[in-house]
Amino acid sequence: MNLLGKIQPLIIIGAALLGLLAGAATPFGRASSGLIEIFLMMLLYVLFLCVDLKQLKQSLKNIRYTVTAVSINFIFTPFLAYALGKIFFADSVDIRIGLLMLLVTPCTDWYLVFTGMSKGNVELNMSILPLNLLLQITLLPVYLLAFMNSEVTMDVSALAGGAVKVLLIPFLASYITKRCVGKNKKFQNFLNGQSDNLQLLFLCLAVVAMFASEGGNLLENPMLLLEMFLPLLCFFVIVFFAAQFAGRVQKFSKKDIVALNFTTLARNSPLSLAIAVATFPDRSLIALALVIGPLIELPVLSFVSGILRRWNV
Repeated sequence: MNLLGKIQPLIIIGAALLGLLAGAATPFGRASSGLIEIFLMMLLYVLFLCVDLKQLKQSLKNIRYTVTAVSINFIFTPFLAYALGKIFFADSVDIRIGLLMLLVTPCTDWYLVFTGMSKGNVELNMSILPLNLLLQITLLPVYLLAFMNSEVTMDVSALAGGAVKVLLIPFLASYITKRCVGKNKKFQNFLNGQSDNLQLLFLCLAVVAMFASEGGNLLENPMLLLEMFLPLLCFFVIVFFAAQFAGRVQKFSKKDIVALNFTTLARNSPLSLAIAVATFPDRSLIALALVIGPLIELPVLSFVSGILRRWNV
């Protein structure tokens, strides 16, 4: 992990503070809301450039690992996320929606960095990345309707339309780019070296725009960061031990168990945030919960990486 990766939580916090300052002291706050979705779609464009759907075949060859990871991510985790929301945020349906969207979307980028840092099986986790991405895109609207539709009225067509718009445009743009210059060595070298930095850049620009436009809502909820810490910590602890248990029952190697830990712990907050902004434009607490998630997640993943690195020797 490069220096930017190591200090990523601090960079995101800095972007949030910059957004608050810009929103309070300049006219940017009134004009910034329309930029959030644009920056997030640019982030997803870079993400889709890095995803090789041909690896889906490889994930299907690792049946035991794939079934175990998918079961934790898409069966166990949604029920856990819903339970944590009901326990900790019984009076705030918007925070529960944000928490659910955050926790049911497995990470598709920095989990590979943490897997490598912890001497886990990076190739195995690379093979499951496209499957995780396709399943979360497909199932996120299903989870929202299944768990939250009884508490808040959801427009199914708006939910599907928002998700399709914010995902389809970056996907098509990345597909065209790959077809035109995907085999160019200079382009590949640039993408391999700078994709993480570009994703961080666009995420931070989106965070600046969001906090500039929604800073007032955050100032009205100053304890939200602390309130989200305990449920997220519970999630990380429970899922960590669930993956450890499942990996040992399946008699996976230590490297494979480390890989399983990170593909089930790390979350895809940028994708969730992009869908939330498009689908719930008038419910700012949902987006704020998704912005706060990485501020807690990344330090926890760094701590887990240190533990697993000493274990996997």
